[in-house]
Amino acid sequence: MDKQSYFYKFLEPISKELALVACELENSIFTSPRTMLTHARIFVESILQKVIRAEKLPDGPWTNLKERIDLLNENGYLIPQIRDALHSVRQIGNQAAHDTRMFRYSEALLSWESVYQIVKWYVEVYGPVDFTVPNYQDPSPNVKQSYDITELEKRLKALEELLRGAIPGPNGHPRDTGTNNPSVTTPPESEFPGFTTIRTLTYKNQQLQVPYFLRDAFLLPQRFAISETFLIRLGAEQQARIMSELPNNLEGIHKFVKRYNEKNDESLFQELKLFIEEEKIRKQLVMERPGELFFFYKADHIVVTEELSKIPLTTAEFTGISNLLRQLNEDQIETVEQLPRELVILAKYENVGVGTVEKLFEQLKKKQQKRVLVQK
Repeated sequence: MDKQSYFYKFLEPISKELALVACELENSIFTSPRTMLTHARIFVESILQKVIRAEKLPDGPWTNLKERIDLLNENGYLIPQIRDALHSVRQIGNQAAHDTRMFRYSEALLSWESVYQIVKWYVEVYGPVDFTVPNYQDPSPNVKQSYDITELEKRLKALEELLRGAIPGPNGHPRDTGTNNPSVTTPPESEFPGFTTIRTLTYKNQQLQVPYFLRDAFLLPQRFAISETFLIRLGAEQQARIMSELPNNLEGIHKFVKRYNEKNDESLFQELKLFIEEEKIRKQLVMERPGELFFFYKADHIVVTEELSKIPLTTAEFTGISNLLRQLNEDQIETVEQLPRELVILAKYENVGVGTVEKLFEQLKKKQQKRVLVQK
């Protein structure tokens, strides 16, 4: 559904704000189940606040969702079905705000059904007398093209080459279609979108396949421990800022800059291999857990939950990295949610090395793990 035909459009005459929040919840079900589950709590809590005001019950700003549910239930305003629906939205929403596990579409859909029960109850009890709530309707996932058109063309051409090779020539022998050529790669049948090989880098007798999603990837020098300075110098010569600037053959790339040699070419090739493998893992993680936020550091990652994102970047919360924290605060980066997703970027700050960034990452990981244990 698009924003013109979203299900809760019928709420607009009653509350434009509720309708708009419901629209965003609907849009996030299939893009980010965690987001939908987390923010569904806020949606139903807003409804309860309206009910509490309508019934002239006490409602302080310190009151949380559970207390509001209990208040209405104890005063006889909730039937068991609605009470249970409210607790269902609350409980799974709390999990989504704190737990690092992957949340499923099915969980978001169950919460969506509970939200419908709550909205229907609210409108029928507190809305206009002549208002009719539409029957429940499942949301539809946004239909998107799986492969970018350029990648699709690449896959089709490779498959067509294979198809032509399977057809015997006039002499009964397989046709020479160039499929033995290393530049012709076969896209695996089960390959994820974006993983089709778009080009092949070589160094002496070694080959390195570059997937489509990395064709124009920025080669952040800090991701290359041995080749960091080499990449910076090459970048100054417009030779290696992005993947597509690299030559197909890396032998001799050191000749673009002074005081480097073949050993640097080899090191860069090996680190590119590691970079591509790490990026594939990250890409697959993002595809398998759509809508999730992550912090990445080398081959590791952290799921960014709502609770983690709100932690202030202060010396009271993080120890041994005061210089980094001071510079972050000077740049108005004051909470965890404002950090870059690629944490190694933080090594750009004065007198901040990868060791300091690693300390920050490890402390973030411990805070996340501690909160998961508390939740359990």
